[in-house]
Amino acid sequence: MVSSMDELQEQVRRQLYRFQDLAEQMAAVRGRETSEDGAVTAEVDGNGALEDLQFSSAVSRMTPAEFEKVVVATAAQAARRAFERRAEIVNRFNDEMAEQA
Repeated sequence: MVSSMDELQEQVRRQLYRFQDLAEQMAAVRGRETSEDGAVTAEVDGNGALEDLQFSSAVSRMTPAEFEKVVVATAAQAARRAFERRAEIVNRFNDEMAEQA
């Protein structure tokens, strides 16, 4: 319980800063994955949107179907990594908020 208006304002200020930190951390989340053969590297943002896609010369030896499969699987794994990171950030934030309550 808060005993004064100053304490309440300070508590609210700390929570506001923590929310701003959370927003910045979430915006910075990236997932990056390289296929096992090194042919494809995909990077996605925290929402799973593709940000970067790189290919090595190994893609020249793939059929179109193999190429498609590797690109999709690599991008999906990058997205999983990003979502796992987002979940870690949110869980840590929730734990901190629960401790303060």
